[in-house]
Amino acid sequence: MEQITHITKEGLKKLQEELEYLKTVERLNVSKLIGEAKSFGDLSENSEYDAAKTREAEVESRIYELENLIKNAVIINSKNLDTSKVSIGCNVEIYDEMFDETVKYKIIGATESDPLNGLISNESPVGKALLDRKVNDVVEVLMPNGMKNHLTIKKISA
Repeated sequence: MEQITHITKEGLKKLQEELEYLKTVERLNVSKLIGEAKSFGDLSENSEYDAAKTREAEVESRIYELENLIKNAVIINSKNLDTSKVSIGCNVEIYDEMFDETVKYKIIGATESDPLNGLISNESPVGKALLDRKVNDVVEVLMPNGMKNHLTIKKISA
């Protein structure tokens, strides 16, 4: 079963642009590299050929990955969000007990996550713990270091 990709319109556009670049520009570049490497002679001891074939495999793998992400994309529409509980696309203000601070996150799909900029994945430990919870709920999260942290939801918005 294919995994759903939760993504914003902007994120989907970036994936589509990357896919187009890989298919039209990068494939051509790799093809040229392979052709040049073949011209050096014996392929059994040709490191340039091996490197070009490795790059070709990387490009094809990424193309396959992007096609699947795009095919299974579900656009996050913040205009229709139910802000009575945390869901993908919501902005959440929480009190982090471990660090004694209030922080703001936007819950998004894994392909666009950027925790340093407040964009956390719905698949991350914090994202999973917050989903479907309401204002004033206290959520316990098992951190990667094995410690438990308590987060109190202060505000949910679109």
